[in-house]
Amino acid sequence: MISSKDISENEYNPSYQPYINTLKVPELFGALNKSYEDTLTLLENLTEDKLLYRYGEDKWTIKEIVQHLIDAERILCYRALRFSRNDSTDLPGYDENWFVNFSNANERPITDLLAEFHCVRSATVSLFKSFTEEMLIRTGVANTSEMSVRAAGLIIAGHQWHHLNVIKERYLSTIKKL
Repeated sequence: MISSKDISENEYNPSYQPYINTLKVPELFGALNKSYEDTLTLLENLTEDKLLYRYGEDKWTIKEIVQHLIDAERILCYRALRFSRNDSTDLPGYDENWFVNFSNANERPITDLLAEFHCVRSATVSLFKSFTEEMLIRTGVANTSEMSVRAAGLIIAGHQWHHLNVIKERYLSTIKKL
């Protein structure tokens, strides 16, 4: 079992601590399932106007946030895969704003984004189920910081809840006031 209660702070960069703190479920597979369900519940019935809303000129739309979650999950899984295979290559970081700017998320139907999200999450669960206990505690370096395989999985779920909270607090609450 992979749990946030078992990992130490030296298994991930301190910048990820807010994501670990945001976990609603400490166990990885429970967290991945619950964060997936929470995302669908929040987004499934939003209108196109709400999905394209920005609360600030330089802020992402909700569709862009969904694409960001998909991209970040893929990248974290790639890192976890490389680390689990004992790859000692230092992996580069990525610019999430650059990715969003070239994602075409706002032109895609939300049903397509959520279908892609479903596929990515399914692949994430399969990947993490394939890891042995030995693989889960392996570490590697990404973006100049050490990270364990198990921390990468928990960060995926926590990162998602972080953005769901942002959507609720900065998007949906503002839209209701307009």
